[in-house]
Amino acid sequence: MEAVIQRVEKQIQEILAANPEHFLVEIKVKPTNNIKVFIDGDNGVGIGDLAKYNRALYKELEEAALFPEGDFSLEVSSAGLSEPLKMHRQYVKNLNRFVEVTLLEGQKTEGQLTGVDDAGIVVEETIGKGKKAEIVKHIIAFTDIKSTQIQIKF
Repeated sequence: MEAVIQRVEKQIQEILAANPEHFLVEIKVKPTNNIKVFIDGDNGVGIGDLAKYNRALYKELEEAALFPEGDFSLEVSSAGLSEPLKMHRQYVKNLNRFVEVTLLEGQKTEGQLTGVDDAGIVVEETIGKGKKAEIVKHIIAFTDIKSTQIQIKF
């Protein structure tokens, strides 16, 4: 499977090179030869672009004959809100959004993502309400993060 993932990654990187604002987030290959490619963009990624990437990658994989008798399926989709942030670029893109960060030890922190650098992130948590509200800044190293999920606030 690792060889398949590397081949798919090489092909999609070549396809994405034409649009540097879009980037690969993750590739998953299931035992049933279902290939899932997650793409994001600095300003999002549209359905038209995803369809174009899907067609181009499918053609490349067919021509490479990685799967006997063409026995594979391909899904190219955006890294949606249900997917955790995985790359530094995604953190930058989501500055000022609300996040839930789960640390390696299991503790969770919720708040607004207000800073990102090469070492980690800053999350501002509001404790209390009204005049008694207090903002606590959490500086979290990337090495301490298990997962970061975007939170939708209404």
